[in-house]
Amino acid sequence: MNKLRIIFFCTILGLLLTACGNKKAVSSGYFMYYVNKEETKIVTEAYQPNSEATNEIVGEFIALLDENPKNANYKKAKPDNVKVLNYTLESNQVYITFDKGYYDMSEVTEVLLRTAVVRMMTQIPGVEFVSFYINDKPLTDVNGNVIGIMTTDNFIENTGDEINTYERTKLTLYYANTEGNKLIETSVDVVYSSNISMEKLIIEQLIKGPTSDKVYPTIPPETKLISVSIKNGICYVNFDEGFLNKTYDLSESVPVYSVVNSLLELSTINKVQILINGETDITYREVINFDTLFERNLDIIENDSIVTSGKEDVINE
Repeated sequence: MNKLRIIFFCTILGLLLTACGNKKAVSSGYFMYYVNKEETKIVTEAYQPNSEATNEIVGEFIALLDENPKNANYKKAKPDNVKVLNYTLESNQVYITFDKGYYDMSEVTEVLLRTAVVRMMTQIPGVEFVSFYINDKPLTDVNGNVIGIMTTDNFIENTGDEINTYERTKLTLYYANTEGNKLIETSVDVVYSSNISMEKLIIEQLIKGPTSDKVYPTIPPETKLISVSIKNGICYVNFDEGFLNKTYDLSESVPVYSVVNSLLELSTINKVQILINGETDITYREVINFDTLFERNLDIIENDSIVTSGKEDVINE
């Protein structure tokens, strides 16, 4: 019996030592995050901090935001005109305050900086969350919405691929007119992660709503996109039940054809199937059956009315 106890104890001790060794190996390797010369993607350099204390590593990384990388093909993620005013570490969250120069950055530069800083900080043991402040106010997006707490997951697509590269495109989206009975063609300049599909980008922009005050949202903001895919020219858009909410005073056809007409701007799509939680046996507002394939509706578009909206950043949150 004693022999069995000794064997059991040695086995457990061995497992614990192995686990500790693995944990040390994971936490001992750090990276500094930079951008390539073209400022289109995130790149890294291996780095070994001078300290082992969490707060001191955070401070060291903050200081390194102003240091040039060793690789001549890389650039700092933070422009020189953007200053870090202060930072604090509270529990497992790092708060970083920038000056107002932060808002002078281009969309791509801002997204890359956020990606670099969040990844850099959350690799530190004990740090799980990062929040940005501009002077004494939380960072907001172009719509004035607070960005809030960020984690590494904010910068990873559903495919598991990290967001490293960003592109710019012009989308044609259809939002509601003032009366809520017609759609207005709206041109939107978007900066987005190259990992995201164009059909998903379109739907997410529609859910987010317009930035122009000349057009109005069509999809309830509480709507969740479960999935979107294309097969044989048919785009299958699967929403949760939030899409059915009558949040806005719109004609029944407006939300539906806002989705359909916007997606059909893509040459790869000929028809659209809308699903709610995977089901098509649904009558939208007791008028429109979802068990059909929708095609472009030109009659619902307000004639001779095209709006150019502002630029927006897209990160799949």
